[in-house]
Amino acid sequence: MIIFSFFIAHWFLSLFFQTFFQHRYASHRMFTTSKVWERVFYLMAYFFEGASFLNPRAYATMHREHHAYSDTKLDPHSPHFFTDIFQMVKATVNTFKDHLKRTKEPDTRFSGYYPEWPLIDRMGSSLLSRVIFALAYTCFYIAFATHWWLFLLLPVHYLMGPVHGAIVNWCGHKYGYTNYDNKDKSKNTTPFDFLMLGELFQNNHHRHPNSANFGKRWFEIDPVYPVMKMMHWLKIIKLRKAY
Repeated sequence: MIIFSFFIAHWFLSLFFQTFFQHRYASHRMFTTSKVWERVFYLMAYFFEGASFLNPRAYATMHREHHAYSDTKLDPHSPHFFTDIFQMVKATVNTFKDHLKRTKEPDTRFSGYYPEWPLIDRMGSSLLSRVIFALAYTCFYIAFATHWWLFLLLPVHYLMGPVHGAIVNWCGHKYGYTNYDNKDKSKNTTPFDFLMLGELFQNNHHRHPNSANFGKRWFEIDPVYPVMKMMHWLKIIKLRKAY
C-alpha cells in the first residue's frame, strides 16, 4: 500500500503542477499571481515533477505552436502523423529539446509572457537533478516495495511528464467525442479524463484555450478548476476572464 500510495501521489501531484503551472499559467496565462507565489509554484513544480521537470518557457512555446497548428504537419505532436505513440513521443521530446536549448527559435507570436527562473530552469533540466530524483525514487522502492513486480512502476516515476504528455496528446486527439468543430481532430475523452485532471477535454480546450475550466457540459468535470477558484477566492491567484 505504501508503494501504491506513493505512485498515486506522485502521479497526481506531478500532473497537477504540469496542468496548473506549465499549461494553464505559463502557456495560456489563465490567471495572474504575485512574484512570490509564482516562485512558490515554480519550486513546487520542480519538486513534484522531479526527474521529468518541464522547463516552463520551452513548454509554453511548444504548446502555443500546438494550438496554432493543431493536427497539421506543423503540429509538434499530432498523433495523426506518426505510426505509433512511441514515435510521437520521440518527436515531441526532440522538439522540446530544441525549444529548451534555443536551437529552434519560435515564431515571435509564441514568445513572451511565460515565467522564467534561470536557477531552477538550469537545475531542473540538468542530468544531475534528474539522476538524483531517480535515485530517490529507487531508494524509496528498495525500502518499501514488498514484491519484485512493484519495481515495474519505477520507469513511470522517471518519465512521469512524458507519460502524461503522451496520454493527453495521443488520446486527446484520437478517441472520444466532440462538442465543437475546431477544424482539427481534438476530442474529449470522458470518463478517463479524471485520471488526467481535466487535460483530456482537448476539444473543449482547443475551442476555449484561455478558459480555466476545461469542462463545458454538466457531466464534464475538470478537477483542477475548483482548486483554482478556491485559490482565486483566497487571493493567491486572480483568474482572468476567458475570451
